[in-house]
Amino acid sequence: MNVLIACGGTGGHLFPGIAVAEELEKRGHGVLLLISEKKVDAEASKKYGGLTFQTVPAIAKPPTFSPKMIPFLFKLWSTVKQCRKILVEHKSDAVLGMGGFTSLPPVFAGKKMGLMTYVHDSNALPGKANRLTARWCRKVLIGLEAAASYFPQSDVVVTGTPVRHELTALPSQAEARAKYGLSPEGRAVLVMGGSQGAKRLNTLVVEAARAMPGLQFLHITGAFDHDRVKEMASGRAGYHVLSFCDDMAAAYAACDVAVCRSGASSMSELAYVAMPSILVPYPYAADDHQTVNARVFEDAGAAVMRQEAELDAGELVADLTRMVEDEEVMREMSSRADGLALKDAAAKICDEISVDVLT
Repeated sequence: MNVLIACGGTGGHLFPGIAVAEELEKRGHGVLLLISEKKVDAEASKKYGGLTFQTVPAIAKPPTFSPKMIPFLFKLWSTVKQCRKILVEHKSDAVLGMGGFTSLPPVFAGKKMGLMTYVHDSNALPGKANRLTARWCRKVLIGLEAAASYFPQSDVVVTGTPVRHELTALPSQAEARAKYGLSPEGRAVLVMGGSQGAKRLNTLVVEAARAMPGLQFLHITGAFDHDRVKEMASGRAGYHVLSFCDDMAAAYAACDVAVCRSGASSMSELAYVAMPSILVPYPYAADDHQTVNARVFEDAGAAVMRQEAELDAGELVADLTRMVEDEEVMREMSSRADGLALKDAAAKICDEISVDVLT
C-alpha cells in the first residue's frame, strides 16, 4: 500500500512520522512524508535521505474571530487542493496526520477522495487542530490514555508515540561521552529547550551548573540561543554546548538525567530510554498542554515538574542534587519512566492502517 504521512511543523510531529515511515518501508510499503517549508523540517529531515519528503506551506490557524481568518481559509483551501493532487500522484491508499494544522488539509483531502484517514495525537491534552481533524478520520491514534476522553465521537486506539529508530540501539555511555568530550566518570545532565525556545531555562541551567562543579552537562540550546549560552558557559569544565543535535541516541546514552520541556515527542523518548527528568513546560504552549503532559510523568514518579515562572537556579540545584546523589531515587525514577513507554508504537500504528487498507 501507499501511505502519505503529514508530519511537518515541529520535531514533535516530524520524528514520530519518520519512525512510522521507516516501519512501513521495512514492511515493503510506499511512503511519502509531507512536511512544512520551515527550516526545522528541512534541517531535521536531512539525516533521512532514504525517505521521500515533499513540502507544502505550513498553516497556523489564527484566533477564530480574527480578521486573519479569511486569508487563512483561502490558504487552507488552496493547500487542500495541492494535497489532493499529491495524493493522486502518489497513488495513496491512506493518509496519516501526525498532528497540528499541517495534518488537516491532507486528511480532509484524503477523506473526500475515499481514502483511509487517521490522525495521531501524542499529548495528554490534544490540540484543537487534532480534535477538528478527527472528524474526517477513520481512527484516532493516541500516545497517552489520558487523551481518549477528548475524542468521544471517534474510534480511538492507544498506540503510544513512535520514537526515531536510532533510539532502539543506544551506544555505550563511554562511547557517547567520548563523542561530546565528557568524562566517563560521574553524572551528566542532558538539557533540551525544544524547538519553540527556552532562553530563560537555558540561563537558569548555566547558573545552576556553576554551583555543581562535579556535574557534567550536554546542553542543546537551539540555533537562536547557542552563542549566548556558549559564552555564558565558557571556562566551565565538563559543559558541552550544541545548537542542534543530529545524534540523539548518543546524547541520551551520554547522560543520566534530563532537564527539558515537556513536548510529547521528548517525553516519549525519555520514557523509551528510561531517563529520569526535570520537566519545565513551555509556558506559552496551546492550552498549556505541556503542563498536562508533565503532570502525567510526575504523577507516575518518572519526573519532577517545575513551572518556569516559579523556578530559580537554586531550586534547580536542589532538584538535580537530590536526584543524582541518590542512586535509589535515580533507579526508581528510571523504572517509572520505563513503565510509561509503549515501545512498539510505530508497529501498532502500521498494524492499524494495514488492517483497514489490506483487508
